[in-house]
Amino acid sequence: MLSIIIPTDGAERPAVVTLAALVPGAAAGLVREVLLVDRAGNGVIERVADVAGCRYLAFEGSHAAALAAGARQARSPWLMFLQAGAVLDSGWIEETAQFMQGVSSSDRPRAGIFRYARSPYSDAGWRDGLKFVARLIAGPSAEQGLLIARDHYETLGGYAPDVRRSEARLLRRLGRSRTLLRSRIMVA
Repeated sequence: MLSIIIPTDGAERPAVVTLAALVPGAAAGLVREVLLVDRAGNGVIERVADVAGCRYLAFEGSHAAALAAGARQARSPWLMFLQAGAVLDSGWIEETAQFMQGVSSSDRPRAGIFRYARSPYSDAGWRDGLKFVARLIAGPSAEQGLLIARDHYETLGGYAPDVRRSEARLLRRLGRSRTLLRSRIMVA
């Protein structure tokens, strides 16, 4: 049903944190596969993928190019893009399944973006206040994750590997087909 693409830079901890949050989705049968797209190539993420039962893809290039490569390798009709270190709250499984079912039964393509939530364990500072204001003005950011049907992703042109700020460009191209989901995402 759902392929999850997580670009990594060779750091084990953020990848493991995100994978741990996805286990209930796999147990519920929602997650078909998880692709760890590693740009560091130091072997750490390859071992994590092996232990966690994920697919591993070594990749050299930009962050957007890694996302695009992961999308090309994904096998499911639905794609979810998450940053390493992102943790979805417990309601994501049911909401994601409902969203996918609702979009599949309608004639309008939609994409879902998770609500940003600051980690309760991080210290709030003035920079967090600035980021909050920036989110209000600019809208969702790539760190909030993206849930999108493969055909809608391809119609929009996906992540352009050679375009600067490709993630922000794709979010802008979603326009009114973008839905802010109730489930929250925390980025470590």
